[in-house]
Amino acid sequence: MAKERVKLLIGRKEKVDFPKLRLYGIDAKVDTGAYTSAIHCDRIRAVRKGGERFVRFRLLDPSHPAYDGKEIRKPLLGRRKVKSSFGQTEFRYIIRTFVEIFGKSYEIELSLCDRSKMEHPILLGRKFIQDKFVVDVSKFDMSQKKKVVEIKGG
Repeated sequence: MAKERVKLLIGRKEKVDFPKLRLYGIDAKVDTGAYTSAIHCDRIRAVRKGGERFVRFRLLDPSHPAYDGKEIRKPLLGRRKVKSSFGQTEFRYIIRTFVEIFGKSYEIELSLCDRSKMEHPILLGRKFIQDKFVVDVSKFDMSQKKKVVEIKGG
């Protein structure tokens, strides 16, 4: 018999928190067509310290209300080849952190990139979405409305 599981209903846009990055109430686009999740930042550069690899970057940009101009240093998970929504392929640095949505914390891998031409500074891709959420593209900010949908099956 298949085990029941509950998935949360999310919309095409959600507000999310990144407590370890000190970002709260940030708009995120939910994109089932994108494999990897992404976060907008600039001055992205890899560094080595004591044999460990890190990436340094500034989150968002001066036009965003949550921009603080502070440089962040995170362990570098790696570099991946990512195809942008414009069809361009580029290598992006990847970090691991935690995102909070519906009051629950989830580990997430984020590619660091310039999303200044995009409407939302965060993109939640299907690698993060799968097995946790059901997307209704006619809805938005469901995490603020605390809706839950049951999905039966294994």
